Amino acid sequence: METMGRHVISELWGCDFEKLNNMEKIEQIFVDAALKSGAEVREVAFHKFAPQGVSGVVIISESHLTIHSFPEHGYASIDVYTCGDMDPNIAANHIADALNAQTRENIEIPRGMGPVQMKRPEVKAL
Repeated sequence: METMGRHVISELWGCDFEKLNNMEKIEQIFVDAALKSGAEVREVAFHKFAPQGVSGVVIISESHLTIHSFPEHGYASIDVYTCGDMDPNIAANHIADALNAQTRENIEIPRGMGPVQMKRPEVKAL
């Protein structure tokens, strides 16, 4: 059976504090990541927390991209799920680069194939 989607969970460490705490910047990074991967953007919703942090989602025709940032730790939790022929790693890597992540760990999970079979995580110290 073919996969119904590809799901990348990305752990980003050593990210730029100012970028992680800037809702408008994160929103632009995520929309750019979606477009770069060939997705069709449907809706965009982001929220800035006080005193810091941003959560948000970009809904795409092919599924979604999400973030929750912890600027005080230089950490961002990223989720990119795509259906069809799209590669979610394109978006996940764009986001990591744009946030100046020093370390990233990507775990890709094929979706819709029955029991979850995860690939070993890819860890890159940049």
